[in-house]
Amino acid sequence: MTIDIIKGIFIPLIGTTIGAGAVFVLSKGMNQTMQRILTGFAGGVMVAASIWSLLIPAMEYSSHMGKMSFIPAAVGFWAGVLFLLFLDRHIPHMHLDKQCEGPECDIDNNLMMVLAVALHNLPEGMAVGAIWAGLINGNSEISMAAAVVLSIGIAIQNLPEGAIISMPLASNGMKKGKAFLYGFASGVVEPLGALLTIVAARFIIPALPFTLSFAAGAMIYVVVEELIPEMSQGKHSNIGTIFFSAGFTLMMILDVALG
Repeated sequence: MTIDIIKGIFIPLIGTTIGAGAVFVLSKGMNQTMQRILTGFAGGVMVAASIWSLLIPAMEYSSHMGKMSFIPAAVGFWAGVLFLLFLDRHIPHMHLDKQCEGPECDIDNNLMMVLAVALHNLPEGMAVGAIWAGLINGNSEISMAAAVVLSIGIAIQNLPEGAIISMPLASNGMKKGKAFLYGFASGVVEPLGALLTIVAARFIIPALPFTLSFAAGAMIYVVVEELIPEMSQGKHSNIGTIFFSAGFTLMMILDVALG
């Protein structure tokens, strides 16, 4: 595994770390407009990446199946959606729009917030791992630029997530250093998920189409379930839609033009 790949899979964790570090410099949390902009932009990047960087390459890997080449992509996609649905239903956690506030913000709620963001980050880590795995295995449909842009897009989306955990905890009396560690811990699942996905795809090459499409399904689930509602809350929600479109367009252009 090259240094570039190692750097690539750790880029999203940098976003979470910076977001959690906001507890040391901000007193009132991240501006809601900025949070909508970041969430919308990253959502657009993730949807475009799911199509051009994950689903299309998955079908390219299965081109030997002719007109049936969509089968691994369709099966993997639905497996990813159902996997996230299963986790969402059976693992107790808070949704990202429900922050921990007030004196009832105890250790159980703290852990639930970490679990909520970690659950949210799992498919993103898998997606990063899947696209880098495709690059390692020489898929001509995946470019280095697309892999890096996806990692950066997810890192941008992780900025408010780190702050969502660390800042409410600090405002309710937890030491800033400990609150920062809670936020950081929520992002550790991403490089771990990416590494496991790369290893699995490297040793089980025929599984790569399913791995790519599974990650796409899981990411689409997160975008629809979490990011779109977040970017559409309150007044002037159209700014989230505008930056969603900007993120989608940028990822599409980079993936096609530099692919």
